[in-house]
Amino acid sequence: MSLLRVLISALLLCWITATQAGELRGTGDLGIIVERASGSVVIVDTTVHRIVSRIEGLGDLSHASAVFSRDQRYGYVFGRDGGLTKIDLLLGRIVKRTMQAGNSIGGAISDDGTLVAVSNYKPGGIKVFDAQTLEQVADIPTPYGTGNERSKTVGLVDAPGRRFLFTLYDAGEIWMADFSATGAPVVSKIGRTGRLPYDALITGDGRHYIAGLFGEDGLAHIDLWADEPKIRTILPDYGKGQKKLPVYKMPHLEGWAEAAGRFILPAVGLHQLLAVDALTFEPIGTVKVHSQPIFAVARPDGRHVWVNFAHPDNDTIQVVDVQCLKIIHEFKPGPAALHMEFTPRGHQVWLSVRDADEVQIYDTRTFAMLGTLKVKKPSGIFFTSRATRIGL
Repeated sequence: MSLLRVLISALLLCWITATQAGELRGTGDLGIIVERASGSVVIVDTTVHRIVSRIEGLGDLSHASAVFSRDQRYGYVFGRDGGLTKIDLLLGRIVKRTMQAGNSIGGAISDDGTLVAVSNYKPGGIKVFDAQTLEQVADIPTPYGTGNERSKTVGLVDAPGRRFLFTLYDAGEIWMADFSATGAPVVSKIGRTGRLPYDALITGDGRHYIAGLFGEDGLAHIDLWADEPKIRTILPDYGKGQKKLPVYKMPHLEGWAEAAGRFILPAVGLHQLLAVDALTFEPIGTVKVHSQPIFAVARPDGRHVWVNFAHPDNDTIQVVDVQCLKIIHEFKPGPAALHMEFTPRGHQVWLSVRDADEVQIYDTRTFAMLGTLKVKKPSGIFFTSRATRIGL
């Protein structure tokens, strides 16, 4: 009877666990869509195009982003109000939430999945947390000027070797925090970027870090494979002689393409994409586009770049062929087309259309719409496949 009771208890525990999880499944085809107006996210199944669950109580998500644990079960959502929230994608619930600052602008997870770093506007600086417990392990202040002010930090990315890179918007510098050894991190001030660095990217091999500049022409580049990484200015003359247009929203450098030996980047204050040689970082061309580009996101194979635009022209999407640097498709999904996310191999793209309260799904070869999901004021879309990629 004792053995029978043990077997019954084990079966009951398995049934309860399966019931809580909803179904026995993997996480590789899951994703998070931010509902920016309601402080909630929906978890979606990208294979069958359905909403799995909704999680509420995540605070101000007006500029939210997310990263994922290595096993792709947990998401870490960075809210604009300084909230860092760990969510369980299988159980559809909050695991833990901490208010770590007054105003935040995104974050990153270390290559080994043990550390989550958050980039802060107020009070500035970087805070780093244990990914399992969300207990704080480091607070990196960013003093500048003659007072006790901290610089806003932006462009936070993970780099190989438990390192994080970030730019100081007010101070115009790039720093690196190295957590590869035990104890306190080693913080290095790599150098000055130029005026008002606003966002940055790191290439998929972890070698190149590029920061955009709002206060002057050009971009700041670092080769992280160098024995002593240094900052150099690239594209210092792009748009020279052209009148800069009003910037209604900063371009985002997280969306970029590398194909046919070139990078494609959005230009600040111009209705252009910039084509840059991937070896020399010299300009090799531009693409005139519909309006001020925000995201220029590469299909995973790098052949096409999908571009969306700032208000008031944000109802349009254009698709650029990287090889010939020409627009090959344009369509209007609706008002406030904010964010695009490709499935891991790029056969589909999911597109948030905020003011239509829906997410649209397209075939990336034929450009045919495959379906829609009703989502409340959707903005950022983040698929769990990001867990396997540097800088996302």
